[in-house]
Amino acid sequence: MDNLDSDLLRTFVAVAEAGSVTDGAARIHRSQSATSLQIKRLEAILGQPVFDRHGRGVALSDTGQKLFPVAQEVTARLDAALREISQNTVSGKLRLGIPDDHGRTKLAEIIANFTRHHPKVELDVTCALSTSFPEALDKTLLDLAVYEVERPSNHEEVLYEDPTCWVSSAHRKFQIDEILPVALFDHACWWRDAAVSSLKARGKPNRVVYSSQSVSGVIAAVEAGIAVGLLGRSSLHAGLSVVNEALGFGNTPASKLVMRSSKPKDQGPHEAMKAAIRAAFMAKP
Repeated sequence: MDNLDSDLLRTFVAVAEAGSVTDGAARIHRSQSATSLQIKRLEAILGQPVFDRHGRGVALSDTGQKLFPVAQEVTARLDAALREISQNTVSGKLRLGIPDDHGRTKLAEIIANFTRHHPKVELDVTCALSTSFPEALDKTLLDLAVYEVERPSNHEEVLYEDPTCWVSSAHRKFQIDEILPVALFDHACWWRDAAVSSLKARGKPNRVVYSSQSVSGVIAAVEAGIAVGLLGRSSLHAGLSVVNEALGFGNTPASKLVMRSSKPKDQGPHEAMKAAIRAAFMAKP
């Protein structure tokens, strides 16, 4: 009878977190062909595919979704056992920046996952509007941060991509020729810039009736029916309607949630925290 080998599980986790065989292979320092063979071996043992293949890479299949948390736990516990036995414990201080709109749902999961395996690391967490995070990283005021951009640089690892759209309350119908009431972020940030550019490209009258520092604030204004707002599709629910076509908006860019370190090479607890962040943002809400 075949067994689930920890090496196969480690390869599976690397590919799942990276979103492609090529990037997963780089994380575990294997060739793409060797990594593909290990995934095929794992799927042969299970008798089912662990990934759905698409043009941009891979996504977890139903079987992969069931296996992923188990594989994470197994490999993490093996790593923790090795560190404990070899006394190679990760320690030090880590200054982390998490955007407030994502932090409320993800921060507890990230911290719990990280501290369970690395209790000797002191965490200093900033959960706030992320517009200042890139500058804080440049000035080494933060060690690691998560924030949103339209076009990632080579030093920014994409955690996920969220298409944007103009949204209104499902109970409020705005007319294409009226002066359109808009809810915007009140700080210079990627979301505000994208919304302003889209409004200019639309070429019709509008007025800002509501400003907020957070995604939840913009959503509240839209839900109340007082304005339309530019939101990520991940924020949509039954009470909201996409109005791009109805109100004459063109295509809007996707937001990329990225992660970046202030150091050119990961040191101390950086890589361990990156793994916890990847796991949190890969999981389905």
